[in-house]
Amino acid sequence: MLVEFFVKTNRVTSQDVADAAGVSRTTVSLVLNNVKGIQISEGTRQRVMRAAGDLGYVPDAAGRALASRRAQIIGLVLVRSTNHITSDSFLTQVLENLIDVVHEQELRLLVDIIEPHHQKEAYLQLARSKHIDGLILSGPRFDDEALSALEEHNFPTVLMGQLPGTGLYSVDVDNRKAACEAVEHLIQHRHQHIACITNAPPLYTAATDRLNGYRDALTSHGLPFKESIVKYGEFSMQSGYQRMQELLASQESFSAAFIGSDQVAIGALAAIRDNGLDVPGDIAVVGFDDLPSALYNSPPLTTVHIPVPELARQASKYLIKMLSGKSVTSEQIILDTHLVIRESCGAHPD
Repeated sequence: MLVEFFVKTNRVTSQDVADAAGVSRTTVSLVLNNVKGIQISEGTRQRVMRAAGDLGYVPDAAGRALASRRAQIIGLVLVRSTNHITSDSFLTQVLENLIDVVHEQELRLLVDIIEPHHQKEAYLQLARSKHIDGLILSGPRFDDEALSALEEHNFPTVLMGQLPGTGLYSVDVDNRKAACEAVEHLIQHRHQHIACITNAPPLYTAATDRLNGYRDALTSHGLPFKESIVKYGEFSMQSGYQRMQELLASQESFSAAFIGSDQVAIGALAAIRDNGLDVPGDIAVVGFDDLPSALYNSPPLTTVHIPVPELARQASKYLIKMLSGKSVTSEQIILDTHLVIRESCGAHPD
């Protein structure tokens, strides 16, 4: 599934410049894109430059693509089931900020939604088709062996997330550390039996990192890790609702829950309410992502803040640097997170 984002505006065209300078559109393109090896008189160059300046002309993406032999398009690849995409508010924020950056650079963004286990063919098709100049991959999975094909082809790629064993550039947060801090906050509130619902299946690296952070916090405080109170979400509010219903029906004892995404947490909170229980009175809850809706939930959700705008902007700028031939000094950027304390986790201890 491909979606292309672009903006149409009424502006001066290369034909307008050509008419003003008395030359062809091809000559305008060659002059303004400074194509080497073409014999054009200095007088003609000056007329074209003067006409472009007088008219306020800015070369469009198609013209630059013709001259540079690039598509002037960045791809965003989401390895998810399609039904997970439409309800994911986190991805909405990512898209908004990626679009801002590519439009600033007069590029376009093409979005490809790939069902899990179809990555290799899709990646290589995108890379070989010349439809995009480089891609950003959001939500890497441990089983994504197809990424090695992109490395072998030296195709410009940036991960939004981390994947051990790959040499690809990446931008992410320390999911494990942030999850550990969130669970430690619950422990400091005297909770010793803390359930967990992940944001996604464990094949997704972020889900496993957050689960490991949950485990780290329990271990560091001498609390047991119980598989029976760990459930695996699937990005959606519906999965959060279902997993929490399973936890409550299991008769397992827990007074708090760490939930690996706000999207999943909102569903879990609804399940708690539907069972006649109170948050945080009966079950304290901490989420992850700090979606805008977290503040307006009832009660407002304590959650780990991820700087989504910066995450998206850094990933796109990183890729644009690679495409422009500028040196990229680091293979990995880790952005800071912090815990936003609201009502869902309960009062501070004395």
